Amino acid sequence: MRSVLKEVREEIRIVKNKNKADFSLNKITERDDLVVYRMNLQSNEEFIPEPIVLEWKIPALNVKGVWKPTSDFSKRIEADWELENHESRISIDSPVISLFGNEDENVLCFSCSNAINKIELGAKYREEDDHVYCTIILFTECKYAISDYSIEIRLDYRNIHFSQALKETATWWESFPALKPSAVPAIAKKPLYSTWYQFHQNLDEEILLKECHLAKELGFEAIIIDDGWQTEDNNRGYDYTGDWQSERFGDFGALVERMQDLGMKVGLWYSVPFCGRKSKAYQKFKGKFLTENHRWAPVFDPRFPEVRNYLVSIYVAAAIDWGLDGFKLDFIDDFKAYPDTCFKANPERDFASINDAVDALLTQVSIEVKKVNPDVFIEFRQKYTGPAMRKYGNMLRAFDCPGDYTMNRVRIADIKMLCGDTAVHSDMVTWHFDETVENAALHYLNTMFGVPQISVMLHEAPIAHLNMIRFYTDFWNRNSELLLTGNFTPTSPMSNYPIKKVESNKTSIVGVFENNFIELETPHNQIDVLNAKPSRTIILVAKHNFGTFKCQIFNCEGILVEERSFDITVGINALEVPVCGLAQLRLITN
Repeated sequence: MRSVLKEVREEIRIVKNKNKADFSLNKITERDDLVVYRMNLQSNEEFIPEPIVLEWKIPALNVKGVWKPTSDFSKRIEADWELENHESRISIDSPVISLFGNEDENVLCFSCSNAINKIELGAKYREEDDHVYCTIILFTECKYAISDYSIEIRLDYRNIHFSQALKETATWWESFPALKPSAVPAIAKKPLYSTWYQFHQNLDEEILLKECHLAKELGFEAIIIDDGWQTEDNNRGYDYTGDWQSERFGDFGALVERMQDLGMKVGLWYSVPFCGRKSKAYQKFKGKFLTENHRWAPVFDPRFPEVRNYLVSIYVAAAIDWGLDGFKLDFIDDFKAYPDTCFKANPERDFASINDAVDALLTQVSIEVKKVNPDVFIEFRQKYTGPAMRKYGNMLRAFDCPGDYTMNRVRIADIKMLCGDTAVHSDMVTWHFDETVENAALHYLNTMFGVPQISVMLHEAPIAHLNMIRFYTDFWNRNSELLLTGNFTPTSPMSNYPIKKVESNKTSIVGVFENNFIELETPHNQIDVLNAKPSRTIILVAKHNFGTFKCQIFNCEGILVEERSFDITVGINALEVPVCGLAQLRLITN
């Protein structure tokens, strides 16, 4: 593996800057192929900034693909005539792009320190000279006056695995006081049951309690009650959002208590920005919306302190009155500028910037609900899983992908490389009960390197499916510390991470999701191999003779089907493991 040669790298240059303000761009760090610049913009008078474009280029040497936080299946190289850039702001993605090589090595990982305001980033191939042109564009949506601005830009050319470059970018973000992550309570790191895919808005108290009882017995520790708890309307819309009173359940606090008595922590879903036209809040806050032309519902304008205080009061009251353990705060990315959003000065607003107002709102929410319950869990989902969102949320979930276990696997990995110790959750998995147990296990096994969430009607599930859920939830719970804190390495981003592994203290867990071989380089005393694919053969390619292991083979229902000794010698070693089964290898010491 090699990085871009230092002698052919180009310094960052200013392509566009029409601002009448003092401007500086200086290199403040340069060591071991890691460079950090600081850009400052300052004026004695306030001004509305014009876009600033920064650019540099690198030769397209050993560049296989381009990684962006939510590019999902598309990590291809883009041409410079493809005009769309990667956008980052407080509730959309992260300000980072990674160029990776043919062996998953880092070619260039570049990032910005400002994760609140909108920034555009690009890394495009120019066919005329076979270079990749990297671009950072500032102030493309700033419609309010500023007097100063500062940002750091980090360029990482080091010859390390691309995932390590991303993980160290996350650590760099954490060093800024404005991006200090919140603490993660233990419950945020536990498997969770969600009502959404099976119940939708048709929630029933007795079935919920039955599901909680079964979920707890299977190893789940929490439930999120999704949309439908607040209204008797089942039209799957948002006309009644904004008031957040429990119309469907009479004594909601009593229901929460019954679930907690079963051993489950309870969280509630809220669509934070929406204020439905049939709500009482709609009349109260008329004129204090970012838009009334959203396809689902008018969107609150958080630049008004009255709006922020109202939203915070809802969550605090719910935490107190109903004894909640957590919140699923949804649709944060809909806090944004719309064509009809007003930016004219208004004395009732205490923020001009929507992004800064969202920061103030979520900071206030986090502080106030933690006064009620210090261990409250707060879930956000993609695309609002960037470094700023880690300040307020302690659970980051893959974006909805029902029935698509490959997408779930990809999204878990993409979040996990940038999340530090914030808990990364899968999208809640669901499947048809006529599936074979092995096919059902494909959905569940693709969650194993995040925290599993599930949304199936457990009391209707086939016994074999319940056995599978119980077996792998128990496996996850027993290995949660390694899965959450071990050194996580996803391979081959262009192929959707066909192998993932975590390692710590000579112990490793490897997930094989396609017919790829596993490379063993470092000796381990314990190796667990999850055969998360519809074929039986596992190929281990060892760099050394690793010794003799006790080998136990389980099928996906947890039944031990084979036990024997297994030698791992230099070269190719083959194991036969049932489809979606587990091989556990333990070194035999003499």
